[in-house]
Amino acid sequence: MTAVMRAAVIGAGVVGLSTVAALRAAGAEVTCFERGPAVMGERSAGSTRIFRLAHEDPALVRLARWARAIFGEWESAAGRRMIGPEGCVVSGTAVAGMAAGLRAAGARSELVEPAGAARLRLPAREPPAVSLIDPEGGITDVDAVRAHLGERAADVLVHEPVRSVEPHGAGAVVRSASGSHRFDAVVVAAGAGTPALVGSLGLDVPSTLAHHVRFTLPDPGAPPDRPCWIDDPAGGLHTYQHRSGPRQWTVGASMDPALVAWEVGREAAEAASRRAVLAHVRERLTVEPRIVGSLYCTTTAPPQGDGFVVQRTGSVLAVHGANLFKLAPVVGRALAAAAVDGSTPSAASLAASAG
Repeated sequence: MTAVMRAAVIGAGVVGLSTVAALRAAGAEVTCFERGPAVMGERSAGSTRIFRLAHEDPALVRLARWARAIFGEWESAAGRRMIGPEGCVVSGTAVAGMAAGLRAAGARSELVEPAGAARLRLPAREPPAVSLIDPEGGITDVDAVRAHLGERAADVLVHEPVRSVEPHGAGAVVRSASGSHRFDAVVVAAGAGTPALVGSLGLDVPSTLAHHVRFTLPDPGAPPDRPCWIDDPAGGLHTYQHRSGPRQWTVGASMDPALVAWEVGREAAEAASRRAVLAHVRERLTVEPRIVGSLYCTTTAPPQGDGFVVQRTGSVLAVHGANLFKLAPVVGRALAAAAVDGSTPSAASLAASAG
């Protein structure tokens, strides 16, 4: 009789929960450690997020398409839509690279000149010089994803901090507030907590943090199918924007690193971000320049581009990256498979297997 594999996942963000779901589907006995009081409460927080195929790297386009298919499986299981049909618009300096990435991966896209910009339904005072439509993008219903994955992991969650992870023989030991626990494999997907857990194991995970905040503003004239929008104007503020509720519009910005560095402090970083976003809204957007909500999180500094990195030492895997929510279903399955077979996945190897 084959012994059941015992695996630990540290971190109940969207990547950690996706890994838990995939490990359990593979027949593993799983324990998921989460230091916070709720799942998906830190970097995976919020009720909405952008999903897109558009990336400069064709491998990431292929992985996003694969992730969309898995989201579809989750939608069928949950009986609830998780990715909306709104599409995603890219404008500014990112257009050429993302158009090339979509084209190389065989994904659909369309370039729109200013004369046709009205049909984009963007809250822009002036139409972008050129826009790229990613028709397979849309708004992610984070609450739906949280409810589905949280239910699948509810009986294996342990809400307590992990103090250390140590390779031990053919497996590893997780030391938490309740004691020491032996596992055959450990996946560390703990976001900002990952560097402290794996740094002593020789894994080089970026450990410098920065503050990030996105703001919600009234958008009383918004059509219900207004697309997500990634805008990277030459010489202007790079923003990501999307509908976050009825007649609401959310704006997040890539700030000057000096203004949001960890040592600046959360209060000062939030104030600088608020000033920059409000100035941008007043100059470029038609939404009301009045903040009615905000969502704070930590990011890695300097800012990482899209994608992820998986590292291994013995039976311990660690993952880090940026903008991972849209790829989480694929990353979770890859981490689960790697925990079982001893491999170390990469975006390139996964994209090649996706075809």
